[in-house]
Amino acid sequence: MASLSRLFLLLFLFLVHLRWCTVDAVYIAYNTSAGIVEGKLNVHLVPHTHDDVGWLKTVDQYYVGSNNSIQGACVQNVLDSMVQALMEDKNRKFIYVEQAFFQRWWRQQSNAVKDLVRRFVKSGQLEFTNGGMCMHDEATVHYIDMIDQTTLGHRFLKMEFEIVPKIGWQIDPFGHSAVQAYLLSAEVGFDALYFSRIDYQDLTKRKDTKTLEVIWRGSKSLSSSSDVFTGIFPKDYEPPGDFYFEVDDTSPVVQDDPLLFDYNVQERVNDFVAAAVSQANITRSNHIMFTMGTDFRYQYAKSWFRQLDKFIHYVNLDGRVNTFYSTPSIYTKAKYASNESWPLKTDDFFPYADGLNRYWTGYFTSRPALKGYIRVLSGYYLAARQLELLTSSRNKKGPTTDSLGDALALTQHHDAVTGTEKQHVANDYAKRLAIGYTEAERLVGKSLSYLAESAFGSGFSNTSTKFEQCLLINVTYCPSSELHLSRGKRLVVLVYNSLGWNREDVIRIPVASELVLVQDHEGTEIESQIIPIANASLDLRRTYVKAYTGNSPSMEPKFWLAFSVNVPPFGFSTYFITPTKEKGSKAIISDSYVPQENGISTIREVGSGNLRLKFDTEKGISYHYSNRRTSVNSSIEQSYLYYKGFDGSKTDTQSSGAYVFRPNGTVSAAPEIKIPLAVYKGPILDEVHFKITPWIQQIVRVYKKKEHVEVEYIVGPVPIDDKVGKEVVTQFSTFMETNKTFYTDSNGRDFIKRIRDFRSDWELKVHEPVAGNYYPLNLGMFIKDKSTELSLLVDRAIGGSSILDGQVELMLHRRLLHDDGKGVAESLNETVCVNDKCDGLIVQGKFYLSVDPLGEGARWRRTTGQDIYSPLLLAFSEEEIGTKWTDKHITTLSLTGNSYKLPDNVALITLQSLEDGSVLLRLAHLYEVGEDKDLSVMASVNLKKLFKGNKIRGIKETSLTANQGRDEMEKNRLKWRIEGSDGLEGPVRGRPVDSSELVVELAPMEIRTFLLLFDSLSYDF
Repeated sequence: MASLSRLFLLLFLFLVHLRWCTVDAVYIAYNTSAGIVEGKLNVHLVPHTHDDVGWLKTVDQYYVGSNNSIQGACVQNVLDSMVQALMEDKNRKFIYVEQAFFQRWWRQQSNAVKDLVRRFVKSGQLEFTNGGMCMHDEATVHYIDMIDQTTLGHRFLKMEFEIVPKIGWQIDPFGHSAVQAYLLSAEVGFDALYFSRIDYQDLTKRKDTKTLEVIWRGSKSLSSSSDVFTGIFPKDYEPPGDFYFEVDDTSPVVQDDPLLFDYNVQERVNDFVAAAVSQANITRSNHIMFTMGTDFRYQYAKSWFRQLDKFIHYVNLDGRVNTFYSTPSIYTKAKYASNESWPLKTDDFFPYADGLNRYWTGYFTSRPALKGYIRVLSGYYLAARQLELLTSSRNKKGPTTDSLGDALALTQHHDAVTGTEKQHVANDYAKRLAIGYTEAERLVGKSLSYLAESAFGSGFSNTSTKFEQCLLINVTYCPSSELHLSRGKRLVVLVYNSLGWNREDVIRIPVASELVLVQDHEGTEIESQIIPIANASLDLRRTYVKAYTGNSPSMEPKFWLAFSVNVPPFGFSTYFITPTKEKGSKAIISDSYVPQENGISTIREVGSGNLRLKFDTEKGISYHYSNRRTSVNSSIEQSYLYYKGFDGSKTDTQSSGAYVFRPNGTVSAAPEIKIPLAVYKGPILDEVHFKITPWIQQIVRVYKKKEHVEVEYIVGPVPIDDKVGKEVVTQFSTFMETNKTFYTDSNGRDFIKRIRDFRSDWELKVHEPVAGNYYPLNLGMFIKDKSTELSLLVDRAIGGSSILDGQVELMLHRRLLHDDGKGVAESLNETVCVNDKCDGLIVQGKFYLSVDPLGEGARWRRTTGQDIYSPLLLAFSEEEIGTKWTDKHITTLSLTGNSYKLPDNVALITLQSLEDGSVLLRLAHLYEVGEDKDLSVMASVNLKKLFKGNKIRGIKETSLTANQGRDEMEKNRLKWRIEGSDGLEGPVRGRPVDSSELVVELAPMEIRTFLLLFDSLSYDF
């Protein structure tokens, strides 16, 4: 009876509740108009989506929503849905980042929709953050690529919406660089930079000390002039706790209809307030941000906004905290208005670990071939844009550099150049790069033909000379040079220099015969050298030419033809290669010293110039390095090793994979003491060929007129027959006393001091002594002691470290058999298939070594680094012997008329014609404050001399991405208070440019950007 009584009582109460609810169950007009309330905790709700421009699916698959068996994601739906949701309530707000997606969507919209979106932008409902084509990576990208991809997005937003993005939103990259802080944030005019991924130990301390928000001073050279307010999210870039509201998410919604079961308004309000108070306890001031979104969310935006409307309404009725729709810009202004003093952060946020034994340092090297391809085309893009301007070809119908620029922009994405995408997505990136290169190659060939013929009346569209180029020359494939020249013809080699100073260098091209002579642009025979092509290079060629072109060449070249060239700044020189019946008088066949029966060459010393290497063949790859000019002497031992990739045991499932580097022991790749070597010596260069293992081969080159060592390596296929993944490194060991200290570059720009097993911001608990000391390299690294510096420069992004004093190491290749559980769900096991046979990827690359007196290494690093990034561009044609090339062509040309060159400490990093007829110019100082006693000084560039014979009728200095005037940007820059600030003024920068003098000053590490207007661009040939 007691239970029956309780049942009647419950029924009675329900009927009473139903009667009361019937009165209240009416339409609710949610009040979403709230804003900041002084004296309360203000919770800024920032609706956002994070849309990878390729990761598990390709960029186009993500956009249209195809291939959903991999991931249910459709960016087109996100943007369509966003428009509808913002139309319904003027108080709603949304932010968007990736312009590669937005531009795809924008060009499909009607004028009515475009007008509507423009109103959203103008009213602040829609805010573009970052504004680049993608959310670029910060570890494996070069600073020029970061600038270029961001500029593409910023100029589009300026043109379509007349807006300038004010916030950096790097929420997903796996660690954060100093260059991102000072160059791609402060120098583009961002008020703040926000992200989430920092080391878990660092994050814990910052929560405890309320230092998640800081003033980041990324450049010691530019100091306070490029500070940026930086916010680190306390969790990640997702909502706090249980506040996910996609249609298939499982978070409890706000159920506020009293006629229905599970009414939970107060419960959900309590959850919200608790989350807000928790975050406020680790944040300064009374403003916090909730990032309401994550990857590919808002595909049905109403499901999110319906819940956010309710939270704003009910939380504000509750009154304990205040919440409202916001954006990062609104949040930043609120933080600025709070008049707080903020802690100062210097250097960077590398390396990144998200837990014990989980260092995301493997991706510094993952997919090294793709990284190399991107870097080669980045330098090519710089040169191609110069030629596009010099020939005014953008004003004519024909090929442009746009497709290559778009492809390169996509590959800067933090799941592209990083090598952390699925294999089919990596293939898609490579395909886009190839398409872009093909069009740019046509432009370059046509431009060089026009420049060579223009003095003789040829127009851009009616040139007769056809120039071809050889992108696959790295795998010893260049059809133009290696075929037997037709009887009665000779090869014409045009060499273009995209740098602002005269280049003296050595070029090598594959040829079929040693019976040739080489002449310079005046027809004078010059010295050349014939070097046999290594068997390893020919093996690489046989596989990869077929893989790339679909065909096997009918013949193979036998030799490298090497000769010295001299090319003026921003110009070209022409060389001629003529077949002969007998060897040319100055064509030298290399003396060869091949291994004897015991496998060791009798010749141990190479180098005919200042630099000498003396090899000790009893100790693997050991040699004595001596420079007669600098009196530097150093003993160096090189070795190749591999780390065994951790496979994820039952007790610890964290494997080594595309993202994570987790070594499980080190193994020598060549345990034998003696390594066979062959030596080839000549008047231009000496080569030493090493076969370290059947899958690791190396060529060491010493040039007569250079004072550094060039090392070419061929690594792969990495063997996995033992079922063990491998991460291949090369180490250089010396007797230098380096005291745990080494230096690595930041995106190819500044060098940052690293101390092994140490972090400046917290007391590091060391769990991974190798992976936890790895850093990204884009330019290189160096170590130093009291007398010398040893530097290594690289030709692509890779990882590097100094695990022991006096030692440096580079990771060259990775082949792993287990996924690391970070989302890609695929092992990093790259293969190449030819004729239905697949084998592991072979990687060919180069690095460069120099040992210099203390304080003198910077000049070599900066100058040679420019040579590596912008190699000489080679174009090939042929002509009948007996005709005079000079009758219809000029043989040498310089933009500056051979009378002017850039200072040794300045590089021209952008020279580009824009759609509106203006010219985009960027000049960069190459040195940091105090880096070099002679070159770390103010530099100046005379634009009148740089553009000799052309009148500049207008010049405007702009922000880095050319979307606002520099003066305007500086006027609007927020000046933040810093804890313990001494109030010292910032560094001296170059003075404003006088429009009559046209001289640009650059302080150390300064980059200055200009829009120029010319009456017309022409050159007197």
